[in-house]
Amino acid sequence: MNAVEKSLGPDAEVPAKAPASPHFDHAKVVGQGAGARSFEGGLLKKLLSMLGSPPLDFLLWTGERISSGVASVATIRIKDRRTLWGILRDPQLRFGDSYSDGSVDIDGDIVAVLEEISRSSIRTSSKSSLYHRIYKKLHRPSVNTLAGSRENIHTHYDIGNEFYKLWLGKTMAYTCAYYPTPDAALDTAQIAKMDHVCRKMRLRPGETVAEAGCGWGALGLHMARHYGVKVRAFNISKEQLAYARERAKAEGMTSQVEYIEDDYRNISGHYDAFVSIGMLEHVGVEHYQELGNVARRALGANGRGLIHSIGRNKPASLQPWIERRIFPGAYPPALSEMMQIFEPTDLSVLDVENIRLHYAQTLRHWMDLYEANVDRVRGLFDEKFVRMWRMYLAGSIAGFTTGTLQLFQVLFATRENNNVPWTRDHLYQR
Repeated sequence: MNAVEKSLGPDAEVPAKAPASPHFDHAKVVGQGAGARSFEGGLLKKLLSMLGSPPLDFLLWTGERISSGVASVATIRIKDRRTLWGILRDPQLRFGDSYSDGSVDIDGDIVAVLEEISRSSIRTSSKSSLYHRIYKKLHRPSVNTLAGSRENIHTHYDIGNEFYKLWLGKTMAYTCAYYPTPDAALDTAQIAKMDHVCRKMRLRPGETVAEAGCGWGALGLHMARHYGVKVRAFNISKEQLAYARERAKAEGMTSQVEYIEDDYRNISGHYDAFVSIGMLEHVGVEHYQELGNVARRALGANGRGLIHSIGRNKPASLQPWIERRIFPGAYPPALSEMMQIFEPTDLSVLDVENIRLHYAQTLRHWMDLYEANVDRVRGLFDEKFVRMWRMYLAGSIAGFTTGTLQLFQVLFATRENNNVPWTRDHLYQR
């Protein structure tokens, strides 16, 4: 596979329908004829053929339109020759950067664009190519040492609680919701997710829970209030912890939930249950056994736990633009890689559930709220930030709808724990 093919690979994050870019000179290309096909146009035509002729058009800065020959779902407009060649040289980073700075625009539904590109690329990709091997070396993810993890988390989560309040909903839960019905509201689905997790772990009043990576604190408060447990939640995001502590104080829950600024590797004490929702993506495979050791050390003889994480069907890195610009250090594991948490530490896997379509729906709701508040986002940051996060959210939707991303919930227990349910009936009892 060459660089042109890879420019629209299975994980290429292409944005949702958005306003025209203020940086794009639309008048320059309007009304110009296609004329003789340029060298660049020939490359794009070849690219479309390699991808199985997905229903996409390209419009170059000269007015030249390159089509796959079928009814198009959208047009990708490229501002100038420099933008095109930048994308061809380093597609995994430069396509996202070009959209962010306005050098690339999309006319049409950008989620649909990404879905078409993803499906075509999955059918035609060759993972054994020399290019793929070289590219993996060029785009190594950020490290997740103690210091590296703190910096990576700060980059994404400490950009301001006001920003996240605009689009996460009332729960401020930044993980996949669980929709009891397809038309459920976002907040209803997030509460349903928390109940689903608590029922899986069969929490009982008076028990203790260790939470690794607590976000803005919603799950800890939910477990304490509705299931009568005491929670110690560990997190290294200062912004999230400040919000969670203030929320616990306002709701009179400080005696039940303790929010601790520390890395998951430093969890101490003994607990009845261990839970981690949406943190594993930031751990790094090289640290999975260490996470398993932490969980095993924390749990007593009848201990059980649950890990909820974005994943993949087989090992593959996160799309480099997202890892570099949005989620430094992030990696969505395959189930085979997640087993490195459990097997070396003799923890027993009890249940695995994949709820990827629930995450697609969660992201749709987040994106709707984001677009409804886009002027406020622009006021907090700038137009480049607005476009960058639009592309991230839209691309993530397509990742889950096309199956390049999964969402795993893995329930586990200590080896000697025989206090496990006979059936799954308890999961559906309110």
